[in-house]
Amino acid sequence: MAPDTDALRARARAIFDRAVAAADPALALRKELAARPLPVPSDGGRCFVIATGKAAPAMLTEALRHVAGPHVALAVTHHENPAEVPGATVLRAGHPVPDPAGLAAGQRVMDLLRQAREGDRVIALVSGGGSALLPAPLAGITLDDKAKMNRLLLGAGLEITQMNLLRQQVSQLKGGGMLRLAAPAPVTAYILSDVIGDDLRTVASGPTVAPIGPRDEARAVAMQAGLWARLPGSIRARLEESAAPAPQPPAPENILIGSNRQSLEAAREAAAQEGEALIVSDALVGDVGDAAEVILRAAKGQGPCALLFGGETTVRLTGAGQGGRNQELALRMALRAGELGGHWLFLSGGTDGRDGPTPAAGGFADAGTCARIRAGGLDPAALLADNDSHRALCVAGDLLQTGATGTNVADIQILLRG
Repeated sequence: MAPDTDALRARARAIFDRAVAAADPALALRKELAARPLPVPSDGGRCFVIATGKAAPAMLTEALRHVAGPHVALAVTHHENPAEVPGATVLRAGHPVPDPAGLAAGQRVMDLLRQAREGDRVIALVSGGGSALLPAPLAGITLDDKAKMNRLLLGAGLEITQMNLLRQQVSQLKGGGMLRLAAPAPVTAYILSDVIGDDLRTVASGPTVAPIGPRDEARAVAMQAGLWARLPGSIRARLEESAAPAPQPPAPENILIGSNRQSLEAAREAAAQEGEALIVSDALVGDVGDAAEVILRAAKGQGPCALLFGGETTVRLTGAGQGGRNQELALRMALRAGELGGHWLFLSGGTDGRDGPTPAAGGFADAGTCARIRAGGLDPAALLADNDSHRALCVAGDLLQTGATGTNVADIQILLRG
């Protein structure tokens, strides 16, 4: 890579790191609790502090600084997050596909919630990833059934709200499950959103929020996506059942403490230190191919500047390769390099540090990416057709690797024009 491309790459990485730092879960919770102190139990009551998601250890560590009196504390995070929390139990589970460790963690959380009584207080600390980390299937549905459904959903090109609508129908914890299990104890939730638009029903499948929708809507989504016949029979049977009215639990207090938009604003401030910077979109969602078109249209005709995007795209899996939505977006931008012209660099990354089932957070692209892939003996277009963006960017030296960040507010894209 040319020296000026190296400089653009370093700048893009610095902007991305600033965006991730702005989503620091401990700092976000600290600011909220400075304004409104943590709720306390009644005299003689206990505080149950339960954290779930990729930011769970950091959020729980901060929360425990504000807890006084009898309490029990538990965090459930992903296997790649090694953080421990003094005075608490930390469990680790599979993401994005549920695993047996997650099944055990889900049972542990349910057992704790069932201990809560009227004078107690439940504090839920919710962040992205919690949906897969806490599988709690309904009777008659196995972990393998849920894992198969999850794999189908991840490869179907569905938006996160559609995926979580289906997930909620087969879980004891999702779609307000924590509220029902904790009743009559009141629940206060602090939520770090990885969902564009911050629909709290969707973050971690809404364990402390009303369901996204009923079973007939979920069934319609599965049919429209061509998934119905491929779902396990136990899940199809559940979606075909008539739903009995559920008793209403005590109303929760759900508090948003961080989001993708806040990280985008931090990225804009960082980028503006060296020139013009513009947030083009904070809702870059839908098919990854369509997202590439949005970015290309915004970039054409622009002089030196930084164009910023935030969102969470989807990939329809048709090949057998390995990658993720951010890596595929970077590869698509590389293949369209001729349409940009001039000197540019593109970065697409997940703020959690992991893109799909790979160790990368995302990828870079520049005018030389495809040439480097071909120099490695591979065809970038063929790799894209096989959904093998990870291999393509690895050969090009264009993987974005950050390691687990301990937070998650969806994705950030940065296009720098020199």
